[in-house]
Amino acid sequence: MLALTTLRGGVTSLPIRRSSRLTQPEPAGMLCSALRLSPRTSTGPVRPSAVPLAQASGDTSSEAANSSQQPSQRFPVSRIRIRIPEPPIDTRSPCATSIATAAITVREVGKSVTGPEGEVRILDGVDLTVDEGGTVAIVGASGSGKTTLLGLLAGLDLPSRGTISLAGQRLEALDEEARAALRAREVGFVFQSFHLLPSLTAEENVSLPLELAGREDPARVREVLAAVGLEPRRRHYPRQLSGGEQQRVALARAFVGRPRILFADEPTGNLDQATGQHVSDLLFELNRHHGTTLVLVTHDLALARRCQRIHRLDGGRLHPAADAGTESAA
Repeated sequence: MLALTTLRGGVTSLPIRRSSRLTQPEPAGMLCSALRLSPRTSTGPVRPSAVPLAQASGDTSSEAANSSQQPSQRFPVSRIRIRIPEPPIDTRSPCATSIATAAITVREVGKSVTGPEGEVRILDGVDLTVDEGGTVAIVGASGSGKTTLLGLLAGLDLPSRGTISLAGQRLEALDEEARAALRAREVGFVFQSFHLLPSLTAEENVSLPLELAGREDPARVREVLAAVGLEPRRRHYPRQLSGGEQQRVALARAFVGRPRILFADEPTGNLDQATGQHVSDLLFELNRHHGTTLVLVTHDLALARRCQRIHRLDGGRLHPAADAGTESAA
């Protein structure tokens, strides 16, 4: 606490004590302190003013003017104790705690492209909320827009209309570089077409997300390659691997950083039944042990039924399905 005493016009003003934020921390019980609400808010004693109270209140009478000409006049310092009520808790504020948050929020999203025949609407009025740590499957006919929707949710593309929030960030408010940084921090993505770099080995492809994030963890890379059954082939290039093996490398690459949100486009589409079952187990193990949010696009109804919720994409719109969660304990 600092005490300041000054001389003003021959009159010694009373010591004024003001708390310092450095020496006196804010009360721990206040969710949102008044100091943060407004820099003009004050709960301390009122400082003596050089302007008479009558003038400060707008009184221009001669009596007020005469009183201001008496240098020996002292204005009493009144200690006003103001009780500022706590503001209501805003559930959208980071100050609020113990409130369930959504990993993904989609509102009235549409996606259109222009073709030779004019505008083609791929998605129209899509609404979706995925809770933190939840599992959601999106099913539908080929060409219904499932992969397009998954790319929009991950910020790989922007919608023509509507809003998408990913990990608390409004994607339309971010440029491409910021969206890429968000994906690097929070997202894993399993592409239907693998997207492996042909000049890198399986091990190097898997380690790439860690290297881009400034991390190196060879033990973790070998661990995820062993989990998908490819540790003996870690030094092979993509051209030396089968389609199913390339799919498993893509899965390992998505797992390696333990992402907060994992998107998977047909994760078992190119795998035999036994390997597909093993990969499915890995997906849901990641969800159970690390709280990873899973959003899957699949034609495999057995995989879809392991999710807590299933949505069917039809006519550009999402419709909830009734057969979700029947195998979630599998």
